[in-house]
Amino acid sequence: MLGKRLWIAVLTVVTMLTASAGVAQDEKNEVGGTIGRTFISNQGITNATYPPIISYGKGLSFEIEYARHLLVTPIFSVSGEVVLMVDHDQDINGASGHSVLPQQLSELFVTPAVRLNLFPTTAVSPWVSLGGGFGHTGETSMLLYGGDNPGKSTTSGVLEGAFGLDVKVWKKLSMRGEVRDFWSGAPDFPLAPTGNTRQHHYFVGGGVFWRF
Repeated sequence: MLGKRLWIAVLTVVTMLTASAGVAQDEKNEVGGTIGRTFISNQGITNATYPPIISYGKGLSFEIEYARHLLVTPIFSVSGEVVLMVDHDQDINGASGHSVLPQQLSELFVTPAVRLNLFPTTAVSPWVSLGGGFGHTGETSMLLYGGDNPGKSTTSGVLEGAFGLDVKVWKKLSMRGEVRDFWSGAPDFPLAPTGNTRQHHYFVGGGVFWRF
């Protein structure tokens, strides 16, 4: 008797998931936005005779995402997504009293990616994402503590990796929490070389998206 009830319960769950997957197949597109902060690790300045650490602020950042669902099953789904992240005002501190760093940076990343969701037709769905694209870093024309900045704006290839959690809140509307790492080329600091050619940008944020 217990075995029969177990099989009935399993069949019921599978039927519900399959029905939900059928609905999800009709919702092939997804658009959303998140807001959060970008964290960049401190950098050491090579052969500095002044305070040798470059520290970054936690820039308020915005992200826009569009995804197309390519495959949906009750257990997992595969989507192609395009992510645009903007960190418009990233403060820089360090080398106190020495005019070797720009006053601030602005950053933009565009990364097509592939996202894998688990249990995509349920109310809660964890996911991971991996992709690549390009990033642009702009610098102010003035140095911190005064003087012209000899550094240039840069554009480089970017590798993106992320994980997050989607929670359905109402019909086609869901909430999302995420952490993304944009691994890009290092900014151009000719007066404060770090010896690094690339660096990580960790975006931590939350937002909403709509499926249609």
